[in-house]
Amino acid sequence: QVQLMESGGGLAPAGGSLRLSCKASGIITITLAAWYRQAPGKERELVASILGGSDENYAHSVKGRFTISTDRAENTAYLQMNNLKPEDTAVYYCNVFVPTERRDYWGQGTQVTVSS
Repeated sequence: QVQLMESGGGLAPAGGSLRLSCKASGIITITLAAWYRQAPGKERELVASILGGSDENYAHSVKGRFTISTDRAENTAYLQMNNLKPEDTAVYYCNVFVPTERRDYWGQGTQVTVSS
């Protein structure tokens, strides 16, 4: 049974930083991981993704401020968020694709609130 456990959300001032973690259990290693976010009244959007530990992609709105990474030994994905803006306020979800099962899994979500 694959489970994703997120942590690291919270309240930060504009210009501050937070690091989100997503610990995966029940799989051998993370191959493809992504972070999404959903603000109130808006659709869930892709923030960043990483394939094979090095092929990174970012939404235009976070490029240069956020960094996605994985620690394959720890089966954990991270999202380092710097220079946070109030518009980054949302619930953040991690997503991991498991090739052997041909499906993806979602974390429970963690709230990030950026004060102006």
